[in-house]
Amino acid sequence: MATLTTISPTSCSSLFPFRSQPSPFILTADPSIAPKSGRPPQTLASPRYSHFRRFLVAAQPVFPTSSALVSSVDDLFEFICTGPLLQRMGFTAESVAEGIDKWLLCGGYLCRLFGLNELQLTAPEKARVYHFYVPVFLWCEKQIERHVLGFRDAEEVAPPLVIGISAPQGSGKTTLVFALEYLFRRTGRNAATLSIDDFYLTADEQANLRSQNPGNALLEFRGNAGSHDLQFSLDTLTALKELTKAGMKMKLPRYDKSSHGGRGDRADPSEWPEVEGPLTLEIVNRNLEAYYDAWDRFVNSWIIIKIKDPSYVYQWRLQAEVAMRNDGKPGLSDEEVLDFVSRYLPAYKAYLPTLYSEGPRDFVKERLLIIDIDEERNPISEN
Repeated sequence: MATLTTISPTSCSSLFPFRSQPSPFILTADPSIAPKSGRPPQTLASPRYSHFRRFLVAAQPVFPTSSALVSSVDDLFEFICTGPLLQRMGFTAESVAEGIDKWLLCGGYLCRLFGLNELQLTAPEKARVYHFYVPVFLWCEKQIERHVLGFRDAEEVAPPLVIGISAPQGSGKTTLVFALEYLFRRTGRNAATLSIDDFYLTADEQANLRSQNPGNALLEFRGNAGSHDLQFSLDTLTALKELTKAGMKMKLPRYDKSSHGGRGDRADPSEWPEVEGPLTLEIVNRNLEAYYDAWDRFVNSWIIIKIKDPSYVYQWRLQAEVAMRNDGKPGLSDEEVLDFVSRYLPAYKAYLPTLYSEGPRDFVKERLLIIDIDEERNPISEN
């Protein structure tokens, strides 16, 4: 499963007065197709942080102006500094303090997006926002800055940055990309998202593939290598990379998993969303190794969501199908979910150990972020 997001950055006239920033493009993928950190609390004796805290009291009336405010901001700062992703992203207590306004601003955006009370977050909600979504967004921002610098002296406009997200189905990548795209748009960047799922064969094409391969369980349903329209995906990704000027538009394909009783089909083009350039970011999900030449060559940076046990996917997929049925959409039965996921597991077991130990092919260390998650999809310290 994959999701692609492209984002167009705000102008940075102070650095590049004659060049617009590239948009990020995020593509997420299911790799089957291709708590606290334990560190001691960080000191809060940062003059920058103390200055910001005074500023927050004066400029953010949404918070109480009593001493409880100082305590709550202190607590939140300390909570952020215990995040399991912080160190591997290169953040320190000082850098968090220096940019705490951005952390709180993004956290507030996400709370409103998901309908949460930012003053009364539960522990899981606070972890999901400040240990997961916000730091990943800030890491993506750093990737965009690095990408833009690479084109600083070039004559052409920088193309969209492509970030690949590799994660098993049901692991929360769709929600992560949804949060990232929202934050990019709220901070002035133009984003577009695609999923590798969007390039599944149509229902008729999948039926034809099934009839041509009788008895092959891996090709009976969508999901495994061979069930995607590779040429269609290449044409779409190439066109998105060239969406660098204002006024340029294109439609992004979408796949309807609820169609045909949960077997799925490509949505009608009239339902495809339209994006307009210039784009800043693309996010691509990594799939089977067989698809390397088709998709990976588009990717600039990688986010890999790592799970300890592939069997988590059973429960996650079941939860997704139940939610779909509760929304009044056709979905797979519990038995069908078990059968559906079982077709992915051989690829997971063969592919994931190498991906986790060696990373994507030809990756650059500074452009790779590995996120370990638990069964509840929360980030944890590295396994």
